[in-house]
Amino acid sequence: MHGLETHTRLSVIIPAWHAEATLAATLGCLDGADDILVVDGGSTDRTAEIAQAWGARVIAAPKGRGHQLNAGAAAAHHDWMLFLHADTRLQTGWRTQAVAWCNQVEMQQKAAVFRFALDDDAWQARVIEKAVAMRVSIFGLPYGDQGLLIHRSLFQSLGLFRPIALMEDVDAALRIGRKRMHLLPAAASTSAQRWRKEGWFRRSGRNLLCLTLFRLGYPLEKIQAIYEA
Repeated sequence: MHGLETHTRLSVIIPAWHAEATLAATLGCLDGADDILVVDGGSTDRTAEIAQAWGARVIAAPKGRGHQLNAGAAAAHHDWMLFLHADTRLQTGWRTQAVAWCNQVEMQQKAAVFRFALDDDAWQARVIEKAVAMRVSIFGLPYGDQGLLIHRSLFQSLGLFRPIALMEDVDAALRIGRKRMHLLPAAASTSAQRWRKEGWFRRSGRNLLCLTLFRLGYPLEKIQAIYEA
């Protein structure tokens, strides 16, 4: 590596639980990552085996994304950390964009996410993608399926992530704040299966309802019941 790439090393942290169906595709998109860490929350399937086959380090942590993400951050080799879901696939060129952004010194006090995309050609998918882009642009509120690129210094100063049962990604984004949240153009592709199964706009409407209730301080266990209904 040369030029920009010599200045920045990235640790990719992936919380996983029973992720054998999607993890290989996620790891296969991480060419150029300097350190890949899969934090297993007690899977009984082939999650750990698949991670190791792709050259990732595997550690165990109590189930729950907040716990797993924090455990991964503590074990990460590098100060720039990318938190990524086990079913998210990054577009080719993601690392070049991430490194160029990280190498701006002032970016150590900001965070970045990737552009949300659904892996379906349906027009409804494009509408949802545009709605998410507006939410991120106007309110600075990405979800975890867009990844989160953040420097350890900012991570520690904010006390990320809180070990809550749900919405740990939204909680983190709220504490980072809109002015410190940057959107990178590379796509973070997520499976559209849940949208197809539940109904394109029904699923998105449920997500929006859960977000609104969280912002209003509604009890997390009740939000979780709505989300999983």
